[in-house]
Amino acid sequence: MNDYLKSIIDRDPAARSKLSVILTYPGVKAVFFHRIANFFATAKFDLIARIISQFSRFLTGIEIHPRAKIGKNLFIDHGMGVVIGETSDIADNVTIYHMVTLGGISPSINSNDQREIKRHPTLHDNVVVGSGAQILGPVVVGKNARIGANAVVTKNVPENAVMVGIPAKNVGTATEEFKPYAVTNGNEEKE
Repeated sequence: MNDYLKSIIDRDPAARSKLSVILTYPGVKAVFFHRIANFFATAKFDLIARIISQFSRFLTGIEIHPRAKIGKNLFIDHGMGVVIGETSDIADNVTIYHMVTLGGISPSINSNDQREIKRHPTLHDNVVVGSGAQILGPVVVGKNARIGANAVVTKNVPENAVMVGIPAKNVGTATEEFKPYAVTNGNEEKE
């Protein structure tokens, strides 16, 4: 738990203390409740798992399916409106901003044929997903990739890529200076 809280403080300049992160960050609460819901889902107590996840959604505004796989140190910043689908797989040290969807693209017909099939994204280590981005279908987002605000990703993303636009296109290589909100301070050099 200590490493998890430190990882959030390291990624969020607004985080002042571990206690404030525990008490006031909805993403922390959503991940906590997901761990419990996932335990029950894995034990095949699906109704209990779904009740816990819906309670968490009510409290936090973040919906994580109980069967989604989440690695360590997931940071959901702000969080409101985040949806993480059932077959999503999130690796370690991923940052997700508000209004992000890790969703499927399958139609709501023939549901029985779609059960137990990978329908949602896989995010590898150190991915950052900007606010409002939509990552749809069983796509793979490579290590250290950056998904810009409001991008719509429907194809695999290579490692270290920076994806922006609708549909998302690779516009460069991820750097430490990536701005998930696509906003600058105005001091950058003009081209």
